[in-house]
Amino acid sequence: MPPPNSWLRLQPLSAASDDAAVTALTMPLDNRGLAYGDGFFTTMGVIDGRILWSDYHQQRLDSHASALHLDIDSRALLATLHRQAKHLQQGMLKLIVTRAVQDVRGYGYTPSMSGSACEIWLKSSAMPIATAEQMPLPNGFLVPLQPVASATCLSSQLACLPPPLAGLKSLNRLDNVLASAELQRVKAQTLTSNPFLLANHLSTNNLSVNAEPSIGEGLLRDMSGQWVEGTTSNVFYQLSESPSAKSSNPPHPKNNNYLSTGQWYTPSLTQSGVAGVMRQVLIDGLSSTEQPVIIRSLSDEDLPQLSQLFFCNALRGIMPMSSLTLLSGEVVGL
Repeated sequence: MPPPNSWLRLQPLSAASDDAAVTALTMPLDNRGLAYGDGFFTTMGVIDGRILWSDYHQQRLDSHASALHLDIDSRALLATLHRQAKHLQQGMLKLIVTRAVQDVRGYGYTPSMSGSACEIWLKSSAMPIATAEQMPLPNGFLVPLQPVASATCLSSQLACLPPPLAGLKSLNRLDNVLASAELQRVKAQTLTSNPFLLANHLSTNNLSVNAEPSIGEGLLRDMSGQWVEGTTSNVFYQLSESPSAKSSNPPHPKNNNYLSTGQWYTPSLTQSGVAGVMRQVLIDGLSSTEQPVIIRSLSDEDLPQLSQLFFCNALRGIMPMSSLTLLSGEVVGL
């Protein structure tokens, strides 16, 4: 079994390959992922030795390899990842795919087999994956449901990208890095400005039942001004038809009908953001209902009319929000 929390390079794979194809190697400094961000990654949760949403992760491998002109045998790669998952049992697998070092100097690569060759790196991390509470989808899938938290709008912005780069989970994530740093500053300022929250955080790292929910995620807009996603997650929302509709007893996140009640929207990712695995799981899960998810932009004018909001990703599942703090400081209750 490979050592935990260490990066391994997966050698060229075949459907019949075994763990002998996994070796501990040092990444060279001329690796194109390090030098240019020439590659992509995906992060997979593992429970009881099984990869969560493995079919969706395979779809990501295929779509990203096609978009970046990389040669990947996703079937053989998934077979190796399933063996690693059995060793890990509980935790996270992070896979990074980079283009192999090229003969040509600089950014370019040759349109050939060598130009499409790639290096594949894997890290296994033993960690708990929260599954205490799960939300059933109409298609029978179960999705983890996190405790209710609050959200805040961030001033950081996402880059607008041309197709086919928009939506990819590429290695170019500096906009998310800066946004995540801003979110951490907001969290720290919230704690220091509220002695009760700070004392509660230091003593138990959990808020009491009567305390205001802690900040769980930040909402990001792109350079066009549209609100797109969270710092590490996608976003889904509902809109109230009128101000009075907000007080009409909206469904509680613990209600099994939470996802199938009301019209859910999620922003378009045609020019920015990451098309997450859990986002697609939820879109597919609600596709056969009377109100399938609608792809719709989220603008400044929409924010005061939000009636429901949650973030989601493949590791944490659904993260419902009780409020959203706007850039103006106004708080929208959900």
